[in-house]
Amino acid sequence: MIPDKPPKEDVFHGSEDLKKQAHIPSFEKYKELYEKSIENPDDFWGDIAKDFFWKTKHTGQFLDYNFDVTKGEIFVKCMEGASTNISYNLLDRNVHEKKLGDKVAFYWEGNEPGDELTVTYRELLQRVCQFANVLKSQGVKKGDRVSIYMPMVVELVVAMLACVRIGAVHSIVFAGFSSESLCERIMDSQCSLIVTADGFYRGDKLINLKLLADEALQKCRDKGFPVEKCIMLKHLSKGAEETSLGSQSPPAKRPCPDLQVPWNPKVDLCWHSLVREASDECEPEWCESEDPIFILYTSGSTGKPKGVLHTVSGYMLYTATTFKLVFDHQPDDVYWCTADIGWITGHSYITYGPLANGATSVLFEGLPTYPDVSRMWEIVDKYHVTKFYTAPTAIRLLMKYGSEPVQKYKRESLKVLGTVGEPINPEAWQWYYTVVGERRCPIVDTFWQTETGGHVLTPLPAATPMKPGSATFPFFGVVPAILNESGEELEGPSEGYLVFKQPWPGVMRTVYGNHQRFETTYFKKFPGYYVTGDGCRRDKDGYYWITGRIDDMLNVSGHLLSTAEVESALAEHEAVAEAAVVGRPHPVKGESLYCFVTLTDGVTYNRTLEAELKKQVREKIGAIATPDFIQNAPGLPKTRSGKIMRRVLRKIACNERDLGDISTLADSSVVEQLFHNRCCTSV
Repeated sequence: MIPDKPPKEDVFHGSEDLKKQAHIPSFEKYKELYEKSIENPDDFWGDIAKDFFWKTKHTGQFLDYNFDVTKGEIFVKCMEGASTNISYNLLDRNVHEKKLGDKVAFYWEGNEPGDELTVTYRELLQRVCQFANVLKSQGVKKGDRVSIYMPMVVELVVAMLACVRIGAVHSIVFAGFSSESLCERIMDSQCSLIVTADGFYRGDKLINLKLLADEALQKCRDKGFPVEKCIMLKHLSKGAEETSLGSQSPPAKRPCPDLQVPWNPKVDLCWHSLVREASDECEPEWCESEDPIFILYTSGSTGKPKGVLHTVSGYMLYTATTFKLVFDHQPDDVYWCTADIGWITGHSYITYGPLANGATSVLFEGLPTYPDVSRMWEIVDKYHVTKFYTAPTAIRLLMKYGSEPVQKYKRESLKVLGTVGEPINPEAWQWYYTVVGERRCPIVDTFWQTETGGHVLTPLPAATPMKPGSATFPFFGVVPAILNESGEELEGPSEGYLVFKQPWPGVMRTVYGNHQRFETTYFKKFPGYYVTGDGCRRDKDGYYWITGRIDDMLNVSGHLLSTAEVESALAEHEAVAEAAVVGRPHPVKGESLYCFVTLTDGVTYNRTLEAELKKQVREKIGAIATPDFIQNAPGLPKTRSGKIMRRVLRKIACNERDLGDISTLADSSVVEQLFHNRCCTSV
């Protein structure tokens, strides 16, 4: 499973200071603890559980499960018999037992530079208790679902922790989703109340969130599911009466007092008015280990979204442990995850993991390129960020502008860099390592999913040598395997389906309201394994390399090719900022490679460049991977979370205009431009 010794050709082990302070200081220590976590998980996780408060202790084995559909219903149970409350562990214990009340929980940085707020653990506890009492006053009780549709403001964290304090189940919908998507999620989870805001700015663009929420609620009514209560935060339209309440957010630097906010007095309630009357003391609801904590819908490109359900104890333990070890969290760190809380990364590594460790985090509302492309590095210097976690999409975006915008700022505080969301191509990894981290900072390239709850394949700072683009080795308690099409486990260097052989505490428990879909999606193809849906390659040193979704694999003349591998080869060319590759039917080869490339600023697309790109892929991968078509793509169709919609690209490659639902695209205008630029594909 784990090699006895790390490879000699490691890129970076970590600075001497990092090695001295690291929780896992060496590869040997990592291997020792990993083996313990597999051979004796009860003891391994039981020791970690001692760091948390339990109203009642668990009985029996720590993890009980069945991953084999041929042997009965799939289930995972963690710490049965135990009861606790996540809000109590994240807030009350940090304030009262660990004496962290005056420690900063969040530095909030708004969309506009200078729009800022500091919230301590004591203030966060008070605000969570107030809003928990508000929810109770509106009839929300344990087990009820609450939909949260908000921008990246402190009140979003307050709302989610208020839900878990009273045992309610939050369902956060990314504030970039359409009213139709919000309606679909409200109805699927049968939410009894929605929490939203008047609006927010994303860069220069004003988003009237309340208008979208009202449209969603009307769609729900039209479909026979009326939601009786909507609590709205005044974020842009608040006036002196709200900002005079010391505990509330300050007025926005770019307020919109004239923002048209629809108001239905039968349904709508003002956050500020409700909180003003609420007590700042609220006893937590003690929840069973396997009680639900939240539902989060996966943003699949086709089909109805899946409501991934996570439960209390296992999720708390796993996010706390992965955060502590993967980012090597130290008490004086300032940590910044640039994700949106509307996605699992924001759930696990902005809210639950950091707060469980008493961490200080940056909560950022804006964009990496607004008001200029140096914004991220300005914030790093402003708050002396030590641990920085972002997406390869953001890194490639900033690479387009060169190193000068980065080097305007010192970044001397940085110690660990992280990536999340997709495999990072080696060129972007090297730029991140060399330019952003100045060769001082290890990069933790984390692989995980909404379904896994936390990191499952990842380097550990100081402990595991890094290879650019590799997710490295499994986290504690995680047992990966690579299967071929017949479901046989492959040994040594190999490529195939990535699966996991046993659960870890933070794995999802079901698809909300549809356990059969859960079993069919993740367990039916290969009984006895959790199927990730991703392809994976293991090299001679035992390192794992994610090759992309299995449906992003191409079969060219009988050879299995990874689109991610071809994309990485294209992106290594200095003229290419980003690449996306899809398959197109071919009468002889089965599939041909159709490539979309976004060029760096100032570069012109021509036949010479096209020939260079084909030559580069041929040299990097082999003649079988030579692109058949390369199209100039000034922009790519992306969801609001930054993921490329390859389903749309496949349609463009085949010149098929029936695109299906493209409401989740951040900018639908790029689609027509891509059709206009299509290559001539007559064979």
